[in-house]
Amino acid sequence: MAENATTGDLQSIPALLARNAAKWGGLPAFREKEFGIWQSWTWAETADEVRAIALGFLTLGIDRGDHVAIIGRNRPALYWSMVAAEMCGAVPVPLYQDAVAEEMAYVLEHCGARFIVAGDQEQVDKVLEVQEALGDKSTQIHHIAYLDKRGMRKYDHTRMNALADIAAEGRAAAQRVGPELDKRIAELTYDHTCVMLYTSGTTGKPKGVVLSNRNIIETAKNSAAFDHLKRDDEVLAYLPMAWVGDFIFSVGQAFWTGFTVNCPENAATMMTDLREIGPTYFFAPPRVFEGQLTNVMIRMEDAGRLKKRMFDHYMGIARRVGPAILDGKPVSGMDRFRYWLGDLLVYGPLKNTLGFSRVRVGYTAGEAIGPEIFDFYRSLGINLKQLYGQTEASVFITQQPDGEVRSDTVGVPSPGVEVKIGDNGEVFYRSPGTFVEYYKNAESTASTKDAEGWVATGDAGFFEEGTGHLRIIDRAKDVGKMADGTLFAPKYVENKLKFYPNILEAVVFGAGRNMCTAFINIDLNAVGNWAERNNIAYASYQELAGHPKVYEMIQSHVEDVNKSVAADPMLAGCQIHRFLILHKELDADDGELTRTRKVRRKIIEEKFADLIDALYGGKDEIYTETEVTYEDGRKGKIKATLTLRDAKVERVAERMAAE
Repeated sequence: MAENATTGDLQSIPALLARNAAKWGGLPAFREKEFGIWQSWTWAETADEVRAIALGFLTLGIDRGDHVAIIGRNRPALYWSMVAAEMCGAVPVPLYQDAVAEEMAYVLEHCGARFIVAGDQEQVDKVLEVQEALGDKSTQIHHIAYLDKRGMRKYDHTRMNALADIAAEGRAAAQRVGPELDKRIAELTYDHTCVMLYTSGTTGKPKGVVLSNRNIIETAKNSAAFDHLKRDDEVLAYLPMAWVGDFIFSVGQAFWTGFTVNCPENAATMMTDLREIGPTYFFAPPRVFEGQLTNVMIRMEDAGRLKKRMFDHYMGIARRVGPAILDGKPVSGMDRFRYWLGDLLVYGPLKNTLGFSRVRVGYTAGEAIGPEIFDFYRSLGINLKQLYGQTEASVFITQQPDGEVRSDTVGVPSPGVEVKIGDNGEVFYRSPGTFVEYYKNAESTASTKDAEGWVATGDAGFFEEGTGHLRIIDRAKDVGKMADGTLFAPKYVENKLKFYPNILEAVVFGAGRNMCTAFINIDLNAVGNWAERNNIAYASYQELAGHPKVYEMIQSHVEDVNKSVAADPMLAGCQIHRFLILHKELDADDGELTRTRKVRRKIIEEKFADLIDALYGGKDEIYTETEVTYEDGRKGKIKATLTLRDAKVERVAERMAAE
């Protein structure tokens, strides 16, 4: 089996591709859905396509060390372009497809990309806009290739061409440039750059993380062995191609084990495509699992009385015994029968609707997931686990072994990874996946990775005694003290709030202050559905967010969370005293979130300083104006008068608070 293979001469992704074409030539490597139909490419066909693109790149004059920017949604041809770039000795640099031109300009200029492979007309337009903004520096972009020909006929094709035409030129020139391509492939070693991925930039400008073949292949090999990934596994490639998670799953592990990568038609059809493929190996950030659970709960609220009662009854059984059955722990025969019946009537159909019927290994990471959400999926019999990772680690730092899965830890160190806790509580690691460097940023490289290879994660955590599992508290820079010296860990409270389907996002403040306050974003889907059932009329997100009934509902959620937080002696001081519901959704286009939907606290604190001051100043309402970015890139302002509310706080013994 692939997972037991040794690396040997397999010291690059192109070398793995050649092995797969020889070993599993007739088996499916990639699928994509286009116009409602799934198309498939075998490993042999994939190898042929990748080589044709690489030959085409050589005819365009691609040099060793050139950076090739890949921009677009998940398409097989874009993954092939990344491998083709490495074949040529170049460095693939995937970008977020929803990045605005300004964000794209920074990355393209920073890496000095000479070649662009864009998904469609929209991405080409952004690149052309960037070229215009860069002025003289735009001459670095030598050629633009595009995947989708629609709308491209009237563009100036002097330095632009369809990727399919470039591949065709490569095939035609195979005799002339083939020997040069073979020479470059033979030069690739374990220490050659495999990919460069940019960080999400939660604290500043994104950094280019250089990852070698060693980083990607060793990590893929070790993590695949950990979860017994096999050639016949299936994954759905729907996460941003610029994100390290997508690269390790859809390229690293896929090329190591030979499993099949499936690309959905688009974001709107993702859930349908998920059901059609029924992946056996699935990864999603918490927001995806939260969104699915929200939709389930909305549908159950609309269901008939009998169906709702049956759902509630069997979910009660699932929560009580489901995780134990999943982990192979002792459960009485009667409970097993009840659970079997529940699977027949509720869990099985629900898993099928969600697309999780065949999931053998599921992971979530990126943000902490609410324990109630995590337990919900495991109670259905879905082997959902948590991992802890970073771009700089080629993803994997810790993983949860089967049978040792809990919502409050992120598992044990992954195979080949060493983890230690610093004197200040910060988590450090070193592994074969540890990044080479930050591109053009020796200072940041040195401050992040020491001479012995230990990397500072920026997260605070500790190992549990007895189990050896790692628990992450929060970002080290976000963990602080309140004015009275009690511990302040905002993410702990935010994740509890986001368990409620009505709350999409939450930002908690309190470091150095005498109490905690919060901004809340409502989930328009969930709250809109609730408003419809309760005959509440509204014309916009802003109007719904400010409705008194919505405030009452959110206040009840905040107060329930306060009760839960009060039960933890260490973090009881993090109860929320006052809150407001924001008049707009926090948005990556407005700089408030990263492209991976992580909160940019510093920017939010600066942008909404007037609202924070009002919360701590005891005001009942405040008028505010906020700049927003529309979908077409135009700027505008939205004006609102926001209500500020007090929330009931649970009394905590002084002794417990001091601890």
